Amino acid sequence: MGARIRKGDNVVVISGKDKGKTGKVLRVLVEDDRVVVQGINLVKRHSKPTPRNPAGGILEREQPLFASKVMPVDPKTGKGTRVRFKELEGGKKVRVAKSGEEIPAVVGE
Repeated sequence: MGARIRKGDNVVVISGKDKGKTGKVLRVLVEDDRVVVQGINLVKRHSKPTPRNPAGGILEREQPLFASKVMPVDPKTGKGTRVRFKELEGGKKVRVAKSGEEIPAVVGE
């Protein structure tokens, strides 16, 4: 089965503390059904100085959130949308937004 959310997609958060924010999917953790979205679900981590990070300090980083809490952004309306699949000639499947617009696959990531 095809993936409804893929790396590089623009998504909107539909619930939680970051509700309404949009961002780009950095990673998809398929086995945990989670996604990491740029600038969403930020937490602060305190780190000691190491050879790799000599300054140490407080770092902000994105944490995974459940894939059910995000929706792909419709290219036509710019809002969150449900995803359907449409089969083209040659057996190729494409993702289609509720408005009928094809959700482009990000190439090169």
